[in-house]
Amino acid sequence: MNIFRFAGDMTHLMSILVLLLKIYATKSCSGISLKTQELYAVVFLARYLDLFTDFISLYNTLMKLVFIGSSLAIVWCMRYHRAVKRSYDHELDTFRHYLLILSSFVLALLIHEKFTVQEIFWAFSIYLEAVAILPQLVLLQRSGNVDNLTGQYVFFLGAYRGFYILNWIYRYFTEQHFSRWIACISGLVQTALYADFFYYYFISWKNNAKLKLPS
Repeated sequence: MNIFRFAGDMTHLMSILVLLLKIYATKSCSGISLKTQELYAVVFLARYLDLFTDFISLYNTLMKLVFIGSSLAIVWCMRYHRAVKRSYDHELDTFRHYLLILSSFVLALLIHEKFTVQEIFWAFSIYLEAVAILPQLVLLQRSGNVDNLTGQYVFFLGAYRGFYILNWIYRYFTEQHFSRWIACISGLVQTALYADFFYYYFISWKNNAKLKLPS
């Protein structure tokens, strides 16, 4: 644990809280990609297979439970909550996310650090998380206008990954045997996907205008 990882965890948590606030306060999931939320649920379930076998710390266990529980709750609300599901943008959220799952799993079978079930699923979750935001970004581009809470949700998700890159840099220079190269490369790819969004987010913030993405 270091300040960069803690900041990353907190911004990740903030993104989830903002999304839950949007759903709870507005009873709407307009502008939110169900495909991305389902991908994140798969990411957390695959990554935390060790939840009940390897205890690292109370903080670590609580964060795992929060990420798994919140992702499943969001998917449930978008699919089954009587009021929320009516606002879901079916026609805009058409990204074939199952292709991302399939390609990430094949890549994990080919490129991993150890050939064990837990390590393969860990690598799979890392690869899948790197591209999980794609359906959300595509949906926002198609819709054009981005409401405030949705914009903040995506911003905090991108900031979380940025802090984790700083965390990996810090660990590389302070730990003798730091070798999570799969996470580092995937994290750089994931951060690059946010570049366009961050540009328009900064422009809207600078001009105190509503966030709009080019369609």
